Order: sequence, then structure tokens, then C-alpha cells
Amino acid sequence: MSCTVNPNQEWLEADGLGGFASGTATGVRTRRYHALLLPATTPPTGRMVLVNGFDAWVETAGGTFYLSSQCYAPGVIGGAGTQPIESFTWEPWPTWVFRFADGTRVRQEIFVARGDDSVTCVAWNLLEPRKGATLFVRPFLSGRDYHALHKSNPAFRFDANIAPGRVAWKPYPDVPGVVALCNGRYRHEPLWYYNFLYEAERARGLDCEEDLAAPGVLNWDLAAGEATLILATEAQAAHLPSGTESATLLGRLRAGEQARRGQFPSRLHCAASAYVVRRESSTAAAGKTIIAGYPWFADWGRDTFISLRGLCLATGRLEVARDILLAWAGAVSEGMLPNRFPDRGDQPEYNSVDASLWFIVACAEFLDTGAASDAESRVLRDAVEAILSGYAAGTRYGIRADADGLLACGEAGVQLTWMDAKVGNWVVTPRIGKPVEVQALWLNALAFAGKSEVRWQALFERGLAAFREKFWNTQRGCLFDVVDANHQAGTNDPALRPNQIFAVGGLPLQLLDQERARAVVTAVQQHLWTPAGLRSLAPGEPGYAARYQGGVRERDGSYHQGTVWPWLMGAFIEAWVRVHDANAAARQAARGQFLQPLLERIQISGLGHLSEIADGDAPYTARGCPFQAWSMGELLRLDLEALAEPGSSKNAGR
Repeated sequence: MSCTVNPNQEWLEADGLGGFASGTATGVRTRRYHALLLPATTPPTGRMVLVNGFDAWVETAGGTFYLSSQCYAPGVIGGAGTQPIESFTWEPWPTWVFRFADGTRVRQEIFVARGDDSVTCVAWNLLEPRKGATLFVRPFLSGRDYHALHKSNPAFRFDANIAPGRVAWKPYPDVPGVVALCNGRYRHEPLWYYNFLYEAERARGLDCEEDLAAPGVLNWDLAAGEATLILATEAQAAHLPSGTESATLLGRLRAGEQARRGQFPSRLHCAASAYVVRRESSTAAAGKTIIAGYPWFADWGRDTFISLRGLCLATGRLEVARDILLAWAGAVSEGMLPNRFPDRGDQPEYNSVDASLWFIVACAEFLDTGAASDAESRVLRDAVEAILSGYAAGTRYGIRADADGLLACGEAGVQLTWMDAKVGNWVVTPRIGKPVEVQALWLNALAFAGKSEVRWQALFERGLAAFREKFWNTQRGCLFDVVDANHQAGTNDPALRPNQIFAVGGLPLQLLDQERARAVVTAVQQHLWTPAGLRSLAPGEPGYAARYQGGVRERDGSYHQGTVWPWLMGAFIEAWVRVHDANAAARQAARGQFLQPLLERIQISGLGHLSEIADGDAPYTARGCPFQAWSMGELLRLDLEALAEPGSSKNAGR
């Protein structure tokens, strides 16, 4: 009897260094990023796909049965499809049970064992005694950048270095070698497999076909016991205990992972740990950081500081929060923090107006915990001072404090806010002038710094008065999205967007009186709220896009034009509670009406996680990155802090 497995469900096993293994519940690889061994060679960047996957089949007296499935162009499924899958679960790690026509049942597990050098572990077991069951596994190798695709070529070296319990390949001289530790036998049989088709890439309008090398076949007698396979780079393998049989080693790694994952109080806490990784760099930002999302994002400044509040502060991981903030504090340049570190190289990109302000918000909340030493507090406060001084005096891209105390920013051809889609020279939502959420962040940052420095308090008071005067849109009963648009005084953008919610929720200070705050929350709830998050633009507004689909231009053009963003629910739900008296009844109502639908969505796309975005119209199909840090961070912040009862154990572990 088989079960129905959703081909859109994806699993993730992160290694704590920026690398990962990932795939689908069906076993069919649908993305270029689905792989078994995908390490970060310069953590957390320099990611390379070394082992893409495998073909696996079992031979018994009743016939030959496939555990694996592959999709080949133009859309042919080879192997098992989903029919032999009796069950699938992603907790504590991806585990399948296959039932074949002759009654044979095989369990397959895949997990990444974390450590200084993480490895991917795969295990197969017969679930009932049976004679004459032989498992065959043919690994598929490439050795490419994780954004690229691989094609057959004469430069690929199939040579295998074979030793007892170990097979090693070195496909290209400038690519890390692959080591397979196993308790099976290896038969060298070099082959190219052509035209793997990745359906998710095709749907995104990207190149979607790949050729992979298959150097040989591993085989095991399943009746003799568990079949084990440990995949590692040469460097990772060098740190594994020498002389240990692979089955014994895998058993130790499995037990260690069970213990590690068992320490987390909930599945949300465990999922949060996937995003906190180590950064190895020659820059001042070496240390801990946060991956913005899997499978294709690295660490981004804005995403790191937004996510940190939920992933680290709400969960009590204060030492991690401290390490991340201190690491980034040394990267301030002309008042700005970088928004992105490239996948290769250490030259950061300073192209965000709000990343530095989110850093200040995160610093303020961290310092409020009392977990920083005097020296650490000085480092963080000095970084805050450097940011505010740089912004007040004026820095890159027209960022400067205006005479009214508000923060102006932007110039043609540059996308500075979180609505940062750009296609060629087309900045989809330029938002030049004074964007509303940037002012909310700026004023919150000034209020924090003003507690110890009078000049920032004076600037805060001037800016707050200007904010309340300039941003209220009397005609629509909510806030403008941008005032003094294109640096033209009195020119305002009335587009109904979610950014205004940060004037009421998501930040320490509520900038509006209760009457106007309620009006903003009502407008956002009526026009922008969905069970998956907030729309980035209201239906009926010029340019509204109901679906996020098509090629790069189509998708980027709709990214902030109606597409739903789950991370915005943190600010919205907090604002909703505030304008409904912030009492126990309001928190309980918000949990049922707004938080519960989000919790249900961790089962539909990236298993155990929230996706980056969703369609603006029902059924709000999950889109974009299936594992997104700030979506998860805000979910945790809501669950453990914003909606927690006063005096509860929400801060346990701090």
C-alpha cells in the first residue's frame, strides 16, 4: 500500500556552515540546488554541488524495485515514481519507507551530522527479515557552483581511489574531492547520465537541464544488516575518526544528531537553528551570521538583523545574538552596514538604507537583556553612534537627515529599501524620498540613542512631529508609503502598501495615536492581510500582480507588487494586538485568527519552515525560497514574545 506524497514538499538538512542537503518528499530532484553533498567552501559562501543524488534499487527473488526517481527531459520519470513510498516523514530527518510488490519493505534515512566539518549520512534497512535482498546505489557527481548547471565534458575525471570501506573521487583539480565511507562493495562503472530535468527551474524560466557523472555502483546485502553511506569532502573526511567502520561511525553520528535535535523545546526552535551559521572571513564580519534563506540566499544584513530578533533573542540564544552583532559591528562604513556579502570574495555591498537601522533595533533589544559585558556594550553602542552620525551628516545614495528630522534617501537606479527588486536598469519600486518604514526605523533608532545622548533625543522629537504631520493621508485614512517622493517636497505616494504597519507594530515605539493606529491596522487588515502574510500592494492598485510566476523579469516585476510576504505578519499581528488593548483576550484572538494559519503553512512547502513569499490571490501558493529566515524569525518572535502572556516562560533559556 502506497501513500500520497506531495511533490512540492521539500526537506532541508543544514550543516551549520552554510552548506546543506535538500530534496523533495518524492525523491525527485526538481531544483539545481537539490543535492546530497553541497558544502560551503568559504563558510557560509562558496557553495558547491559535489554529489547531486543517486539512483537506488533493490534486487530480490521477486524482481528489481527502484527506491529512487529521476526526471529527464522532456518530462519522463525514470525509476520508481512515488508508488513504492509507504510513508514519508521529515522529523527528526527525512525518512522514507518503501514497500515493493513482493512485500519487501526498506527504510531510507538521510541526515546531515553537524560538527566542525559536517557530513551527509544515508542509511537503508530491511524492516522484516528477508534473504537475498541486495541494494544497489549509483551516486551522481558534478562539482559545480551551486547556482550553475553541469554538462558532460571530457575534463571530468572518473578515476576512483578505492580502499577498504572507502571510495574517493576527484572530478576536477580545483574542486574539493568527494569521499564515500560505506560498508558495501564498489564496482567501477563510469557513465554519463544526460538531460536531468529540474521542473522548478523550468517554471522559473531558468536553464533546467543537466548532465551528471556516475563513476560506479555501490552494493550491499541488506539481509546482513544496515547499509551505510557517509558522504564528505576530502577535508571533512580528514576530521572523521580513522579506522572506524562506517556503520559504527554512522551510528555515533545518528545518536549525536538525535541528542542535539532533542535539546530543542519545539520544532520551530529546531528549524531556527538551520539559519545560524559560522562565517569564516578575513573581514571584520567573521564570526556568526544568519543565512537569509535556503537554497539560494547567503547572509544579508537586513535579513540577519530582522531574523535575529526571533531566531536568537526570542529563543534565548543570547550568546549567538551577541556574536552576530559584534561580528557585524566592525563592518560599519560611512554609517552603513553591508546588505550582502557576495558568494565569492569578501567585498561587501553597501546598498541598503534600512539594514543599519535594523541593526540598531536588534542591538537595543539585545542590550536590554543585560547579556552584554561593559566592553561588548561599548562596541555595540559605538557602532550605533557611527551609524547615526553617518546618516545625520549624509552618506551614500543620498541618505541624510533632512531639516524636518526625517531621513531622506535614494537616487535614480538604486534600490535601497527592502522592496529592492531590480531587473537590468529597471528599479521596480524605487521609493526615492522618505519611505514610511524607514522613518519608523530611524525614529526608533533615535529614541534608543537619545536615552544617553541629548542631540539624538532632540532630532527624534523633531522627526516624530514631522512624521505625524506629513505621513497622514486624510483621503484614505492611513499613511502614505513615501513622502517628499523623488526628493520633491509635498509630493507623496499614496500606494496602499504594508510598510506603514511599522509605525504601529513590529518596533518598540508606536508612532501614531490610538485612533490613527487603529485606522492603519484596519486598512492593512482589509486590503493586505491573507492567511499567508501581508500583500506587498493592495488589489486594485495600479500594477497589482496576483501571481508570482513566469521568467525572471515577470517574477521580479511582481515581487513587491502584490506578492505576499509572511515576515510582515510579525509587525501586523503585534500592531493588531496593540490597538485591541494588548490584553490576554487580544493575544488569544490573534493567535487563533492570524498565527495559527501561519503555523499550518510549515507543512506545505519547506517542511518545518515558512516560505519567503506566496501568491497575492487565493490559494496563496507558496513561492520563492522555501526556507526563509525572517519568515521563521518573525513566527518565533510572535509565538514566544509578542503573543506570550506576561510572566510566562517565553524567555526560558536566557
